[in-house]
Amino acid sequence: MSSSRSPAQPPATVTDEGYSASMAFAETSTGWHVLKVENYSQIKGIGVARPIKSSTFIVGGHSWCITFFPDGSSDQTADWVCFGDDNVKVKTKFTFLDKVGEPVPSSSMVTGICTFSTRGPSWGYAYPQVIKRTVMESCHVSDDDTFCVRCDVTVVEKICHGVSSEVPVAVPPSDLHRHLGDLLATGVGADDTFEVAGETFAAHRAVLAVRSPVFMAELFGYPLKERASTRPRVFEALLYFIYTDALPPASDDDDVDKIVMAQHLLVVADRYGMERLASMCEFTLYLFMNVTVAVSTLVIAEQHGCQRLKEACFRILNNCFLSGRGGSDAAQQVRGRGELISFFHVHCSILLLPSSFPTYQ
Repeated sequence: MSSSRSPAQPPATVTDEGYSASMAFAETSTGWHVLKVENYSQIKGIGVARPIKSSTFIVGGHSWCITFFPDGSSDQTADWVCFGDDNVKVKTKFTFLDKVGEPVPSSSMVTGICTFSTRGPSWGYAYPQVIKRTVMESCHVSDDDTFCVRCDVTVVEKICHGVSSEVPVAVPPSDLHRHLGDLLATGVGADDTFEVAGETFAAHRAVLAVRSPVFMAELFGYPLKERASTRPRVFEALLYFIYTDALPPASDDDDVDKIVMAQHLLVVADRYGMERLASMCEFTLYLFMNVTVAVSTLVIAEQHGCQRLKEACFRILNNCFLSGRGGSDAAQQVRGRGELISFFHVHCSILLLPSSFPTYQ
């Protein structure tokens, strides 16, 4: 806004001749993607300005990818780890994740609004100094030589201008999940009960039926002869997802609680035909896969048709054996589990087994 100064005038009576309000706002789209880097020690040292790219993801109608420079994007940033994400205005945030997939707040780097231009040679934008390599290696690279970084992308699609006689009221985000969660917690109106290993859970038949085709058939069609058994905590988590469309929070005093729960929930998700829950569990297990998780997950993935998860288990074990890092530990975990050893031999064309791999006794 600009103005010009005019000569002073005598005071005049102020008359209110009406008023108006104008509003300008940005329409945005948001999304996030997690890049998991495995075998970091083998990637480090590939050279300055040599990138590793993530798979593409869609936000705001544009395709994006994360570009990781383990040795910096230029000679000036050789001691830094750099990341880069077409004319599109974007705000991004990079955050390292801990071993159970939770963001580490102290590791976050938020950018201002940047313009990504397709006219430049790189068709993107680089953040040249995200984190010192030594800091990343000491704080965020796990014992199994992996780390995960999450990139949150907010695309400013357009700036809207308008004039109106009053400013419209902002519409709050949906809180349906909170209300349904309260309904589950209070048990008001519950019309069915489930007994699981001596514990009783109250629920609403209509809610269960609309969320699961198996519950629909069981409650309003052809009842099953007996309800499938599971653990109380797992069934409680299943109900939590049915009502809130989210996974329950992981226990603060058990770092592996989220992963173990995901394994159990993957089984019941397949049993009750809940594809979204199964995908969320697969995502958790895939993202934080290590040798121990691979050994305990492989047969589950095979039994429940999780092809990509099964391939991830094979890849982790294969890399472990071939690199010699932790191979004896992996073999020890597998030893004595006949179903796994037989499974490996059947799929030997996929997994390259070392000569020292245990044979079925």
